[in-house]
Amino acid sequence: MAAAIATSPLLARTGAVPAEGPDAGVAAHYGDPFGEQRGLAAGRGFVDLSHRGVLRIGGPDRRSWLHSLTTQHLTDLAPATPTRALVLSPHGHIEHDLHLVDDGTACWITVEPGTAPALVSFLDRMRFLLRVEIDDLSAEHAVVWLPPAASIPEGVVAAASWSFPGDDLGEFDGREVVIPRPGLAALSDRPAGVWAHEALRIAARVPRLGLETDHRTIPHEIGLLGAAVHLNKGCYRGQETVARVHNLGRPPRRLVFLHLDGSDSDLPAHGDPVSHDGRQVGWVTSAARHHELGPIALALLKRSTPRDVPLLAGGVAAAAEIVVDA
Repeated sequence: MAAAIATSPLLARTGAVPAEGPDAGVAAHYGDPFGEQRGLAAGRGFVDLSHRGVLRIGGPDRRSWLHSLTTQHLTDLAPATPTRALVLSPHGHIEHDLHLVDDGTACWITVEPGTAPALVSFLDRMRFLLRVEIDDLSAEHAVVWLPPAASIPEGVVAAASWSFPGDDLGEFDGREVVIPRPGLAALSDRPAGVWAHEALRIAARVPRLGLETDHRTIPHEIGLLGAAVHLNKGCYRGQETVARVHNLGRPPRRLVFLHLDGSDSDLPAHGDPVSHDGRQVGWVTSAARHHELGPIALALLKRSTPRDVPLLAGGVAAAAEIVVDA
């Protein structure tokens, strides 16, 4: 059983407001959500993501073993090269989203809050006689997100650094850094809460496990082919579904970006219905207030939903931009 992750010490800072839901345990904001967004966009500050899980996979067979279990090509992964990999169900549904980097001696992986124990259990069952060691270091190490120009303080030694693959991330073009958990107290430069981080993520159209996914989401629906799925590698669990849907080009749903009516004071919640002409065509996955774009959201819509039609997202008028073309 993995050790429980402690509540972040940064919640004791003046002005810190605790986050709720999947981000419980860290700060939603420190009193100025828009100012925190603007600081990150300008390359200042950091985001406390210490509620994320941290795994270290050692042993000489680690890359070939993870290659066989995930959607990503990892056998020849060069040290310090960040990549994203998925663990799928036998039917091709997304179960785990791995932010992975190898330091030459071990693979460091960060995962969504609360998912590390289930991933460790799955990996442990799949070890067989291979030379791999699995360590859940979530209680000893923490994740922070830094803009490109920001750095961690002197004396805090990073165990790993990871950034999202892709060239069009805009203000979300930063990196996750794994540090020893006591190092959180040494971070003093303009903290930003997860509200700011989420607003930049949504604006960059980057999907998140547990928000843009449900129990039947396949990678094609949320734009993870290429970023997290290698289409020319050997067998792995769920590969038949990936290949079939890729060849047919017909994922049942697709991710869209929503511009929301700014005159409404409320944001739609995760799971709120998206409707067109009185008929539900999907559901809201994430929503935020962006410092420049205003209220925005991501949603999963049925493939058959027409383009450029007026929508209601949780009762709020919305216009959609296609993220994943059906």
